[in-house]
Amino acid sequence: MKKKISVAELRYGMYVWELDRPWTDTPFMFQGWVLETPDQLETLRKYCSYVYVDSERSVAVGPPATEAGAAPLPGVGKVRYVERVAVEAELPQAESAYNDSQITLQEAFKSVGAGETLDSGQIKTAVAKTTESIVRNPDALVLFSKLKERSSYLVGRATNVSIYMISFARFLGLSPEDIEKAGMAGLLQDVGNLRLPRELLEKRERLTPAEFAQIKGHVKHAVDILGAAPGLPSWLPKLAALHHERFDGSGYPEGLSGAAIGTIGGIAGIVDTFDALTTKRPYAAPVPPSTALGMLHKMRGKAFHPELVEQFIRCIGIFPVGSVVELNSGEVGIVIAQNVEKRLQPRVMVVRTPEGLPLRPQKLLDLSKAPKATPDETYRIRRTLEYGQAAVGLKDLFL
Repeated sequence: MKKKISVAELRYGMYVWELDRPWTDTPFMFQGWVLETPDQLETLRKYCSYVYVDSERSVAVGPPATEAGAAPLPGVGKVRYVERVAVEAELPQAESAYNDSQITLQEAFKSVGAGETLDSGQIKTAVAKTTESIVRNPDALVLFSKLKERSSYLVGRATNVSIYMISFARFLGLSPEDIEKAGMAGLLQDVGNLRLPRELLEKRERLTPAEFAQIKGHVKHAVDILGAAPGLPSWLPKLAALHHERFDGSGYPEGLSGAAIGTIGGIAGIVDTFDALTTKRPYAAPVPPSTALGMLHKMRGKAFHPELVEQFIRCIGIFPVGSVVELNSGEVGIVIAQNVEKRLQPRVMVVRTPEGLPLRPQKLLDLSKAPKATPDETYRIRRTLEYGQAAVGLKDLFL
């Protein structure tokens, strides 16, 4: 049974069926869900005066998930970061940081492949440079990394995971020290894959149980490699071993759960999964970022800390930076920056005509300012496309 109530009357466990405005005018990704977190309630209070709830689909009223099933996240909210420069101004520094990181990783992975130890000095410098860029502006490096053609699967994945982990840690307000820890863990947590057979990593068919057990061994290999490298922090091997642990204890290698995984470990699992889903893999095509976010949302409270999932969706937005999007005009654009207060209305650079031809000169749209596609219609995003599907890259981006 559906009932109209004021937002002040909402209780956790109620199924929010309809709002007093279109869903697309709010930051919510989905239409219809059970009210579970303080963040959801705060957003409803901000955007709505009343809602419609469905009593038949509501569940037992109780405390929010962050109180009932998840301990508070340590380290969150310590620092409030502000955007120091615009994405356009930061892009050259972001390019330099990205290229340095790629070169450092290529040399590091080559050393590991040859049975040598990692150069800790170069790695620390690369992570510090990446962190500095993201602290100044969190969008520039993410944008560059999503549009840059990857030199190799392992190097590209490691770089992207590190960038996302730094960006997410910044968004959560972690200390500068913890942000660099997240960046270094993201960069090196999959280094153990270099000790696995290449044909196993590139296998297209479903893995056998024995092969999957071998794949899981990459975590121990990473711990061994990082532990043997002189000059790397003593905390790094343990931190790098957490990205496959899961909130409900179903992960590996230790089967850790809940608070035992920690904030950075929780970040690592979410980011690693998101990047894997949106990246072309030997055995799977990439999915649009909106689809990947939906999959993560379904796993909150099970595989991942529920509050961390909610915050990750807030961090990268419904239309993540670097996303290729189709507008209601039929044109194709690149999301180049978020609007924090209006997540459904980012800044978009239009790079393709409705016919798929390169657009010259390009158009820069701030969707929060309601630019007109036609005299009667405002520009809006119709859908996101898989990364790479529209053949859009850095060559199309002129800032």
